[in-house]
Amino acid sequence: MQAPTIGGVTVPHGDGSTIVRVRRGASLTDFADKINANPASLVTVLFHLGEMATATQSLDEDTFKLLGVELGYDVQVVSPEDEERELLESFNIDLEAEAAAEEDQDLEPRPPVVTVMGHVDHGKTKLLDAIRSEHVAEDEAGGITQHIGAYQVVSSHEGEKRAITFIDTPGHEAFTAMRARGASVTDIAILVVAADDGVMPQTVEALNHAQAAGVPIVVAVNKIDKPEANPAKIRQQLTEYNLIAEEYGGDTMFVDVSAKQGTNIDGLLEAVLLTADAALDLRANPNKDARGVAIEAHLDKGRGPVATVLVQSGTLHVGDAIVAGNGHGRVRAMLDEHGSNVEQAPPSRPVLVLGLTSVPGAGDTFLVAPDDRTARQIAERREAAARAASLAKRRKRISLEDLNEALAAGKVDTLNLILKGDVSGSVEALEDALLKIDVGDEVDLRIIHRGVGAITQNDVNLATVDDAIIIGFNVRPAERVAELADREGVDMRFYSVIYQAIDDVESALKGMLKPEYEEVQLGTAEVREIFRSSKFGNVAGSLVRSGEIKRGVRARIVRDGTVVGEAEVAGLRRFKDDVTEVREGFECGINLGSFNDLQIEDVIETFEMREKPRA
Repeated sequence: MQAPTIGGVTVPHGDGSTIVRVRRGASLTDFADKINANPASLVTVLFHLGEMATATQSLDEDTFKLLGVELGYDVQVVSPEDEERELLESFNIDLEAEAAAEEDQDLEPRPPVVTVMGHVDHGKTKLLDAIRSEHVAEDEAGGITQHIGAYQVVSSHEGEKRAITFIDTPGHEAFTAMRARGASVTDIAILVVAADDGVMPQTVEALNHAQAAGVPIVVAVNKIDKPEANPAKIRQQLTEYNLIAEEYGGDTMFVDVSAKQGTNIDGLLEAVLLTADAALDLRANPNKDARGVAIEAHLDKGRGPVATVLVQSGTLHVGDAIVAGNGHGRVRAMLDEHGSNVEQAPPSRPVLVLGLTSVPGAGDTFLVAPDDRTARQIAERREAAARAASLAKRRKRISLEDLNEALAAGKVDTLNLILKGDVSGSVEALEDALLKIDVGDEVDLRIIHRGVGAITQNDVNLATVDDAIIIGFNVRPAERVAELADREGVDMRFYSVIYQAIDDVESALKGMLKPEYEEVQLGTAEVREIFRSSKFGNVAGSLVRSGEIKRGVRARIVRDGTVVGEAEVAGLRRFKDDVTEVREGFECGINLGSFNDLQIEDVIETFEMREKPRA
């Protein structure tokens, strides 16, 4: 097929079925390489389609689809999973082939990974405290767990010692994204329900996440020590959500516990192990390079980036070269939940890893690379791909027609935010919650940067350029940064509880909305007589039928149910006196300024526009 000419340039053309695969955030140059075209010619084609982009700019999926339709190509954007697989295969790391090649004799039993879920204040953290006999909640702002931790406990089951790994997910509903992610690395979910409170919205939310992840659920009915506790009611309520207790003929284990008094904790651990043995085949190959997931990560002042990782297969050793998200490094040291050094971490073992170059995101995968150089290259490629995808996502697509409409309608107000937090999971959850705030189409919320650690000069400089507000979650500004922010007029807000930040941003967004006004009727008057005045024009002798008539307000003249004009009440008289207002039942003379088309029996309605409070 001959290459067509579009806008004076010749571009190679497909037949409509030619598939072109591009990665997320690819540029026109990348696309041009795939179809042997000149990038400059594609810029021209896009311009004629009403899109403006440079040859090196990251483009979103919709723009590529539009270009593909025009040029006769079926453009497919590679999914993040495929992108990751192709990236690793380019370094001769094939995880799927590796897993398929494992024989049964390579696999050994591993401990179950358990996530504790449930409604806020139903006692999740206290239950974990009771399980591992430690106290975390006292350090938490407002008693709410702010980020994920992972712990391993040992329990006796049928005469042998068995380990169980617990992941502690955040309690507040704004951490939905992290809770869902917590379920994705989980073998079993413990659903905590307070016996005195019953099934609450977040209970159902947590339950949905666990069921969507396809994990078995053990229900811990907590607070049975309270006088108003009703465990039977909990069993009955949860039958509506397909969780039927064993005593009712179902297959879900319900365990009555009291985290406060430490009652029946062993029974709960036994239920977890019984469920694991009955429903799951928990085995992994420990004799290979480690693979797993970063559950949590933060920037430690003395130790640099540290990440809590959960090994899912293989064994992680001190000295291994690892890649976690966009970070890489050599494992300098590994610590368990008690702060003790460990030399190796087998499957299902959570450890704190030191030695990474940057902070990975909560839920990022990690793997052991053959050497430092490969680890660095994988991390750099991941970071470049993530940056390109982020730029494509942030690019505001606007055609030439839309541009004219946007200019005619007036610019959309935008609130720019920079988020900094103590741990990546909290930042991610805060971003997720903020982007869900809905105040209509008039105001736009953009998060232009997010990161882990103290607020730096770079953050303030970025906020200065983009008129952004900096939100610090459990972090403070670095040295001299507060002075710089004050000098530049940058607004910095600090929070330790997530929903306070959400409330403040929502209020700010509502404050940016243009005020809405509603009409409020003040009074009506019926014209009984019309007096001609050489000085004032026509004066309507009227009787006030309802409300009150005020001088200076807007008036509408209604004749036989039809509005015949609008004017302003220029003058108001009672007998020979000028007055400012006349109430219902009294007679008065109303002068409507230049409006003189009045007739007897006309109705004068007065009104004013009042600002409507936002819901």
